[in-house]
Amino acid sequence: MIERVTSIDDLDIKGKSVLIRVDFNVPLDDKGNITDDTRIRSVLPTINYALDENAKIILASHLGRPTGKNDTGLSLAPVAKRLSRLLEKEVRLAPDCIGTEVRKMVSEMNPGDIVLLENLRFHRGEEKNDDGFGRKLAELADVYINDAFATAHRQHASTVAVTNYVNTVGAGFLMKKELTYFSRAFENPVRPLVAIIGGKKVSDKIEVLTILCEKADKLIIGGGMALTFFDALGYEVGKSFSEKTVLTKAKEVLLKARKKGIKLYLPVDFVVADRFSPSAETKVVPYQEIPKDWMALDIGPATVTLFSEAIQSAKTILWNGPMGVFEMDAFSRGTFAMVRNVADSYALTIVGGGDTDVAVHRAGEFAKMSYISTGGGAFLDLIKGNDLPGITALKRKIKKAAS
Repeated sequence: MIERVTSIDDLDIKGKSVLIRVDFNVPLDDKGNITDDTRIRSVLPTINYALDENAKIILASHLGRPTGKNDTGLSLAPVAKRLSRLLEKEVRLAPDCIGTEVRKMVSEMNPGDIVLLENLRFHRGEEKNDDGFGRKLAELADVYINDAFATAHRQHASTVAVTNYVNTVGAGFLMKKELTYFSRAFENPVRPLVAIIGGKKVSDKIEVLTILCEKADKLIIGGGMALTFFDALGYEVGKSFSEKTVLTKAKEVLLKARKKGIKLYLPVDFVVADRFSPSAETKVVPYQEIPKDWMALDIGPATVTLFSEAIQSAKTILWNGPMGVFEMDAFSRGTFAMVRNVADSYALTIVGGGDTDVAVHRAGEFAKMSYISTGGGAFLDLIKGNDLPGITALKRKIKKAAS
């Protein structure tokens, strides 16, 4: 059971320097322009609250994978510009995230000022959870707030080590919201609970599927991973992606679902192609008739109907993973049809981030979903029952401060 974590509105931050760990790891095009600012907008409530409290706001984030080196192509400059526009207030970009210049810049801040630290991952100490790096970040602030749920499953300096050196810590509103919706969807759901799991690899989600056989009332498996299940059952899957190393585990999931009385749904037809290309020749075939030299790249229309009917009675829907290669138009219809079906349902709908988030936005159904998580990996870790280091670090510090 997820325990309540002290949040920013429980703390006295008036006029104080507040370091807020956010997740501004936004997608950029080849010219460095932000193509989706959802992650920036998601933390605006926390930033605005700190502004209302007249705090000095220091924002910290990573962007991409610069592997501990300064990479101008992964600078947070575009984020500072976009955030300034959204807040209608200047957001100054620091030259680095630690060091003499940064300390001087922070010391000169007035209440209500906002400084965005440069990319945390320009320093190797971030991903190594280096204690010294965490201490240097902590020196910038009186209060530390973690509002980066998408990185909460990572044991990094800005989410763990930093908490050792700031007296007052808490969660931001986004973190609080993520944990609340997870609890509603998984720990105490209104039933029937229908879980829709897609994506490519069974190995990435085998633990999740096993746990869902205990928790869900219905389990729908689509996307590329469905082909591994058909391969495990002895059906021809052609040149489709199938993980031969987990065929036995796939069978175990099917057996467990049967033993637990979980209604498990697999596709009944697929859109197949003669090659992996937007211009490939395609056709729709039943799951028993995938040609040897073809590959399945999307669920078919009969499957869309089946899955749609399976979710009609749902009171809670948990969805992670697309139904096909939706990035290519020819193989996008299954995923987009499921987006519309889930959006039009009367259930509490929780989308578990990642590619599913992208699909929901492209389909224009974002507003109809109850909640879209900002962290696919962290969300899946919660389903597995794993502790999230970023949240554990907050709780440990809060308990220590209270004792």
